[in-house]
Amino acid sequence: METVSFEDFLKVDIRIGTIVEVNDFPRARKPAYKLTIDFGTLGIRKSSAQITNLYSKEDLLGKQISAILNFEQRQIANFMSECLVLGVYNENNKVVLLIPAKRIKNGVTVS
Repeated sequence: METVSFEDFLKVDIRIGTIVEVNDFPRARKPAYKLTIDFGTLGIRKSSAQITNLYSKEDLLGKQISAILNFEQRQIANFMSECLVLGVYNENNKVVLLIPAKRIKNGVTVS
């Protein structure tokens, strides 16, 4: 495992946002959703997430998530992903979202 400095960690802008829209993404190579996420004063960002096997669209709507906002944008099929939603792989190799334990203000920095 490569070690990073504290200064490197500070460069990563991880924020909390609320999912305000969830759409199917049939053009993605692997099953995914198109997410629209509200980051408060930082605005609305879009992201693609391969989380269809553990989360329904209804489960995701209104859920707070953590995401990297200063990750470079990425073109996925006909969609531009503007942030990276964070999750971890469980024992079945499915992505589990990293979410705050309690509801907090959108746009708050994770530190």
